[in-house]
Amino acid sequence: MSSARPLAVAIMGPTASGKTAAALDIARRIPSEIISVDSALVYRGMDVGTAKPSPAELAEAPHHLIDIIDPADAYSAMQFRQDALRLAMEITARGRLPLLVGGTMLYFKVLRDGLDELPQADPALRAQLDDEAARVGMPAMHARLATLDPVTAARLKPNDSQRIQRALEITLLTGRPMSSLLSQKASEPLPFDLLPLALEPSERAVLHERIALRFDLMLAGGALEREVAGLRARGDLNLGLPSMRCVGYRQMWEYLDGEIDFAAMRDKGIVATRQLAKRQLTWLRSMPERIAIDCNRADATERVWNEVNQAVGARARP
Repeated sequence: MSSARPLAVAIMGPTASGKTAAALDIARRIPSEIISVDSALVYRGMDVGTAKPSPAELAEAPHHLIDIIDPADAYSAMQFRQDALRLAMEITARGRLPLLVGGTMLYFKVLRDGLDELPQADPALRAQLDDEAARVGMPAMHARLATLDPVTAARLKPNDSQRIQRALEITLLTGRPMSSLLSQKASEPLPFDLLPLALEPSERAVLHERIALRFDLMLAGGALEREVAGLRARGDLNLGLPSMRCVGYRQMWEYLDGEIDFAAMRDKGIVATRQLAKRQLTWLRSMPERIAIDCNRADATERVWNEVNQAVGARARP
């Protein structure tokens, strides 16, 4: 049955599950534009280590939210939602299908559920908290958060520096625990119907093999010697920045600093990527409305297309 609301397609999944291939296959069949849902692809100059689509792939269909900021800057989930909603409606106005493709599950969550009414980052306070963390250590910062916001502290690990610092920042800026602000959030409905497709492995070991192969290909492609070494040589980047916390970049930076050897860097990078994939799958499996497609199957891309074609066809029927 036709719908007055436009359609958008979400192609979600863990790293190395074939999301880009599935999206490009759709774009070859029907007019589409791809909106990246990936917190690493927004950074310019971070191509190999993020498995950014190749120039040939980027040329196959219009892509958005790739190479939009410098690694020294930050891009928030709030900015993503605003940009993604605007782009999706612009794409539908052009008579094309928006494809939201990526593995940053926080971005998908914010897109689907709306935004918390939280304050913007305060550079001065953040610098103050960074200085304090350097003096007393992150476990002490976690303990401080536990006295101010025990609910948030209970769900964060003592070494989760980014989230601990943000929770402290919000609490100090507003005078209220972040958990109390989150509980008051109202859901913001999307202005389009979203078809949620999830590429998930039936056997985790197969995905692990793909992850290891991808990491080795990144290393062979110059992620270490050319990309991370070049970023490190700039002098204005450090491991505390969101860009340098991307999986693989931290481990390669530590190797260049002489903290670990090459074998340890490779092992830690692969393990960190596997852990990321596990978190991505945990989030996906909390979505009962998703349509799960086994990414280990040879026909996974065709199955994604079949779901999209069915949804598009159903909307065209009177």
